[in-house]
Amino acid sequence: MLVGLSSPDDAAVLRLDDERVLIFTTDFFTPIVDDPYQYGVIAAANSLSDIYAMGGRPLLALNIAAFPPNLPLDMLSDLLRGMAEKVREAGAAVAGGHTIQDKEPKAGLAVIGMAHPDHLLTKAGARPGDILILSKPLGSGVIATAGKSDKVDPAHMVEAVDWMMQLNRAACEAAVAAGARAATDITGFGFLGHATEMAEASGVTFEISTGSVPLMAGVEGYADEWLFPGGSIENKMAFEAKVHFGEGISQEQQMILFDAQTSGGLLIAVPLDGVDIFEREMQKSRLPWWKIGQVVERNQTGIIVTR
Repeated sequence: MLVGLSSPDDAAVLRLDDERVLIFTTDFFTPIVDDPYQYGVIAAANSLSDIYAMGGRPLLALNIAAFPPNLPLDMLSDLLRGMAEKVREAGAAVAGGHTIQDKEPKAGLAVIGMAHPDHLLTKAGARPGDILILSKPLGSGVIATAGKSDKVDPAHMVEAVDWMMQLNRAACEAAVAAGARAATDITGFGFLGHATEMAEASGVTFEISTGSVPLMAGVEGYADEWLFPGGSIENKMAFEAKVHFGEGISQEQQMILFDAQTSGGLLIAVPLDGVDIFEREMQKSRLPWWKIGQVVERNQTGIIVTR
């Protein structure tokens, strides 16, 4: 066992032999959008992301779903179809699963993937001198909350859904090609929560510039209205003691960095001499990415955030 309870990460990792490691993960959550098909796609992309965060390739998935018995069966069908199509896009297969009745829908996957042990990404692999890269903008939590409050611009919701439905496959493959050794995906603990876990596991400090962190359209306006989900506030309470904020960073800006995300991007520590390779690989997919900071020797805090 290379990664398990003794070294918590995005997935469990078992060495099979000198050429192969098995990656195993599971994740599920309640609806973040109203459309059942989109919900299924996002739930699958979110679950698959843990495999990509470890540098792996998804192989096989099992559905996990809970569904109220009083809702139409075609909604469950659309949900499962969305999950299956996204798994197929990832080059994997849905081979079954398990459903139960529940008062509130829940959906996700248990996923098995594979990687070469030399290409494994973990939270503990960041080293001083690495460049911190983020593959998706932040904001899905606050935008979803604005949607539930009927205060969201429909265009902003469409953009957020598009980001959440996107696989992290291209960023994973680029990270492996660039010689990266550390990554995590940004989900429920928010950007700073997951970044803190990664910095602590690696025994380093992350220096992050807020001006370089990408945001989805409309996020700052919704933040000014304090339309954050409860999970974002809990993230701030749990992790703020491990983060040092520089002068001039408002409470709203801080909260955006703690905002609980769904199917967020990969945070990757790429060696300085691998950044050009990462850029070249990402150009093949024509997907954006952002340099947001750097890794330095460990200071008193795991995260230093400046303007």
